[in-house]
Amino acid sequence: MERTAFKQLTEWKNASDRKPLIIKGARQIGKTWLMREFGKRCFANTIYINFEYERRFTNLFVENFDIQRIISTIELFYGKKINPADTLIIFDEIPAVQGGLTSLKYFCENAPQYAIVAAVSLLGIAMHQNQSFLVGKVNFLDLHPMSFGEFLLALGKDLMYNTLVQNQWDLLETFHDELIRLVKTYMVVGGMPEVVQKWVDTQDFFAVRDKQNDILNSYHADFSKHIPDLQIPRVSMVWDSLPAQLSKENKKFIYGVLREGARAKNFELAIMWLINCGLVLKSQRINTPKLPLKAYQDMSVFKLYMVDTGLLCAASGLGFDTMVDGNRLFTEFKGAITEQFVMQENLQR
Repeated sequence: MERTAFKQLTEWKNASDRKPLIIKGARQIGKTWLMREFGKRCFANTIYINFEYERRFTNLFVENFDIQRIISTIELFYGKKINPADTLIIFDEIPAVQGGLTSLKYFCENAPQYAIVAAVSLLGIAMHQNQSFLVGKVNFLDLHPMSFGEFLLALGKDLMYNTLVQNQWDLLETFHDELIRLVKTYMVVGGMPEVVQKWVDTQDFFAVRDKQNDILNSYHADFSKHIPDLQIPRVSMVWDSLPAQLSKENKKFIYGVLREGARAKNFELAIMWLINCGLVLKSQRINTPKLPLKAYQDMSVFKLYMVDTGLLCAASGLGFDTMVDGNRLFTEFKGAITEQFVMQENLQR
């Protein structure tokens, strides 16, 4: 599998002013695989620590932020010397331990020679608002579901991908029918890496749908584990309403779809949680198409989309027959799946 984020990671590795790097993104978006694969490709050695599972490192940053002590402790646990010139250190789900995020400041200030990559689900940042977040001490990389281009690469369609990114539209006419078929397939499969891999391995839509449902179920489980009890029902209501919201004629989010008499003040925090978790994408309406667009936003009118077009199809129970029924897939839900596709592609730019 290939991710275009490798280019950004390589640029970070070679930068003279490199700081610890935080990769942000929703759960199951492929952060762990990306970091470990980056280590394999670009470093002689990799040290990988997942702070959610490695309980022996619970107190690693509690005593103090002496970098030499921290590095020596990690070396003792793994039984190998860490050479900063050729070793990538991966801190997965770093907010899971006290002082984890803060430690990155001291790596930046006192030991910039170490290549540190940390993964943070946006849910993790939302959970740890009490930890000071250190502006100017880290670099960031936002990771999203695989784009259509990355989907083509996963399928071995390198020629089509190169033609697409080079904007060779005349040549693309040659692939028109196949390209439309692949766009439809991507819209149903989506860009969650595990789901894409299942499609590559099986070419079975039913196996893909099972994997998508597993992911949707795991997100619901995350709600009950990490969100304040008062907000769990409201978060679930917003999340579960998205297919219905997008099927409405109204081109905006309607609180009344959630329940009769629902008001913004009752659900604003729930929507914020979903956005901060990276599970929901928000599109604000503008009053007039002028630059800068933010100056013309109507803050009271917006639409919400799921993180991934494939997950939207799964959550709505969209049948696979839409794949072969002319242009129905592009117009289903009043064109919302097409809008979702466009929004995801724009996030990659």
